[in-house]
Amino acid sequence: MIDQKPPNKIVHHATPGIAEVQFVLGIETSCDETAAAVVSGSNNVLSSVISSQVDLHARYGGVVPEVASRAHVEMLTPVIAQAVVEAGLNDGDIQAVAATAGPGLIGALLVGVSAAKSLALIWDVPFVAVNHLEAHLYSSFLEEPDLELPMVILLVSGGHTLLVLMEAFGKYRLIGQTLDDAAGEAFDKVARFMDLGYPGGPVIDHLAITGNPVAVAFPRPMHDDGYDFSFSGLKTAVINHMRKNPNSDVADVAASFQEAVVDVLIHKARKAAQQFGAKGLCLSGGVAANSLLRERLLNVCNEDSIRGFLPSRSMCTDNAAMVAAVGWHRLHLDGPSPLDSGADPNLALPLLT
Repeated sequence: MIDQKPPNKIVHHATPGIAEVQFVLGIETSCDETAAAVVSGSNNVLSSVISSQVDLHARYGGVVPEVASRAHVEMLTPVIAQAVVEAGLNDGDIQAVAATAGPGLIGALLVGVSAAKSLALIWDVPFVAVNHLEAHLYSSFLEEPDLELPMVILLVSGGHTLLVLMEAFGKYRLIGQTLDDAAGEAFDKVARFMDLGYPGGPVIDHLAITGNPVAVAFPRPMHDDGYDFSFSGLKTAVINHMRKNPNSDVADVAASFQEAVVDVLIHKARKAAQQFGAKGLCLSGGVAANSLLRERLLNVCNEDSIRGFLPSRSMCTDNAAMVAAVGWHRLHLDGPSPLDSGADPNLALPLLT
């Protein structure tokens, strides 16, 4: 954990008022990425450091919470130090510390939140608890701050599949969400059954390039039924197909499965953008790195004459730059978070009422 004794190089400046806060350190430990970043203002990323735990969890075929927590404890201090150095700052220059407080794995979250609160106390700066989902929604604005609102954002990751209408910062309407497996979770489970490795999304994406996407007529769950999603049945359909047809071409199955997932995601996102009069459609979350999903989103945006935006793949994954940016906004909107606030593994996205 973070050393409670401040390093010798720290020079304490007068604590700035909230309106004067510029440099925010962000910390992200919600799952299996140990990340820290420094952002100046609302969107100027000075550094972004990520230590991946993929190799640690690959042998288990998925994230093991205890393993993730221990790795965060080991890696967080050097990751934070690297982020501050790469930003060209000293510890005493940091004016606020933001950390993901949920949703996520409770043990992993507590590592980041505890470290952030300790640093906030040591440096005598505000602490800001950040919602991980809100951070993903904002990630595109780090690379394209002039995106016009309202915008529909399709957030697809290993733990979440959400359709959100963003009207302004902090003003979100939940249009649809998964009722069971998230899209990324379905990718991982299908890949695990087919013995393709972990994480499943990139492996299936790569295999699908050489496969026939219409080789297997997998179902499109809830395709024309509102805006909610369901991928558990599709996952089961793939497993049943492989059991009945063990000699099926793996690339064809991967391509057909991916086609079904992307078809549902894009159909609902496009329909939402049309119904709510969105000026743009954007992807976020880990599955936003999927090549077919990215291609299809841009195609429908061109056809519908609205703006489509794809965050870089580095901004799709869990990162601390988006946490720091949302921390800056929340600090100016709501003020500091209490130091006795905890982590919430089931934290919901703050919505308009």
